[in-house]
Amino acid sequence: MDPTLLDQQARITAVRIDGANNTRRSFLASLVYPHLPQPASFESVLHATRHIGHYLAQTDIFQTVHARLEPSVDPAARPGDVNVIFTTKERPRFFLKTSTEVGNSEGNASATCRLRNVFGGGETFEANVSLGTKTRRSFHATFSAPITRTLDTHGELSVFALDRDNTSYMSATEILRGARAVIRHGAVGARAGQHEFGYEAALRHIGGLKPTASLSVRTAAGTSVKSSLFHTWTRDTRDHAILGTRGVRTQLRHELAGLGGGATFYKAEATLHASRALHPGLLLSLGARAGVLHPLGSDGTTSAPTLSDRYQLGGPTNLRMFRANSLGPHDGVDSLGGDLFWATGASLMTHLPRKPHWPVKVHAFLNAGQLESFRWRAGTGTSTGTDAGPTLRSTVAAALTQPSVSAGVGLIYIFDPVRVELNFGVPLAARASDGTRKGVQVGIGLEFL
Repeated sequence: MDPTLLDQQARITAVRIDGANNTRRSFLASLVYPHLPQPASFESVLHATRHIGHYLAQTDIFQTVHARLEPSVDPAARPGDVNVIFTTKERPRFFLKTSTEVGNSEGNASATCRLRNVFGGGETFEANVSLGTKTRRSFHATFSAPITRTLDTHGELSVFALDRDNTSYMSATEILRGARAVIRHGAVGARAGQHEFGYEAALRHIGGLKPTASLSVRTAAGTSVKSSLFHTWTRDTRDHAILGTRGVRTQLRHELAGLGGGATFYKAEATLHASRALHPGLLLSLGARAGVLHPLGSDGTTSAPTLSDRYQLGGPTNLRMFRANSLGPHDGVDSLGGDLFWATGASLMTHLPRKPHWPVKVHAFLNAGQLESFRWRAGTGTSTGTDAGPTLRSTVAAALTQPSVSAGVGLIYIFDPVRVELNFGVPLAARASDGTRKGVQVGIGLEFL
């Protein structure tokens, strides 16, 4: 192209979008008008065309978007006036899928229904029903829509219900019913990351007690209500979630409960994953997680955290060679969860000899972590002792100086985004109450530490 052509005067006199039969004109106009340059050169016309095409594709309404420029046919047109014509093909509005899925040591069968571009403005309605091994039944329905013309901010309303079988580590089942409203801004891979602000109201019921249920679980059985605000920030610069050669994934989450209901607490959690290539074909993956849960209120009416709100730790996806949710305080055979936890993991991965293209990799791992519980004064939300400082310090010290540790080797099968591990290892350090797993352990999940 002649470089002087880019500097010639040009003007967009009309933008036509063909094929957008189910999309509102006002929504399309909100995407087009901010990018029309005045005055304009031919170069700015090309930039505007590219930007408009980018936003049309970003709406996820269109399957294909093609642009072309044509001279304006308006009788009042001046030299250099052009029309921009986008030829599009909308995606199918209705989508139905049935599937079997595995993730985080759980399997389920599900049916998903999705309705795209519900009101012609990029809205999406999705409903999912599933039956599983641990989450026996679940239902989740979500309505989302863009709320800014740059499409980097979305609003979301959802309702959910699930029945969870917790008898593998606690002699009870749990029923959840709730609703959530979320505003999501940015992108996980962007420099500023993605922010998620939301409100959640949930009704939780612990029941279905087994005859072996401990006194702690029987005392905690019943219904509780949580009304909370939360914020999550996520940034991921890795070039691959599993076989990353560079980059870091960081996530920070805060939750404040107490806007009604019986649960009043502050909960904070941080997650970090880093990947590095040490040598061609040799990858180092490092991960760390930590969290703290503290009740709010000092008027004597705030109870200790409920079983539904406490952290659980242990299992093939976070602390290998320990049974799922088996660390921390126990009452008999029941794992009661904790208020403070940390966990780290390091893994060296390489390919099988002369098979670098296979999705099966070999790795050696080392994991460490611990789960602790504060000692709460009965009937209150304050720690025992003369003040909370020493109790907090002693709890943190116990968690850091008495870790549970495991090591081993194994195979990783990569079936994006699912990761399957077959590991052989041993616990190197464990407490008497920890549920250890010597020998072979299988892990299936989306995220591993």
